[in-house]
Amino acid sequence: MTACFHCEKELKITGKPGRGESCPRCGSDVLVCLNCRFYDAEAYNECREPAADRVVDKDKANFCEFFEPGGGRDPGKKEDPLKDLKNLFKS
Repeated sequence: MTACFHCEKELKITGKPGRGESCPRCGSDVLVCLNCRFYDAEAYNECREPAADRVVDKDKANFCEFFEPGGGRDPGKKEDPLKDLKNLFKS
């Protein structure tokens, strides 16, 4: 399961979406780096697929041939913005 990077609602994706497909709830592009399982903000070019070309706008539709659904956020999980700070000062 993957969730839309923008509205965080579940996306039902089977196979590779077309470049023009958008989220039925918020209208954001679906074939974007932020919805891909290879997206990693800490990796080189923010992508764990070494053969992929660099994409500058991670939230815009692109032509990446390595796209696999699985990025985005888990719609049932909320991120704690202070998590890293709490871990830093944990005793």
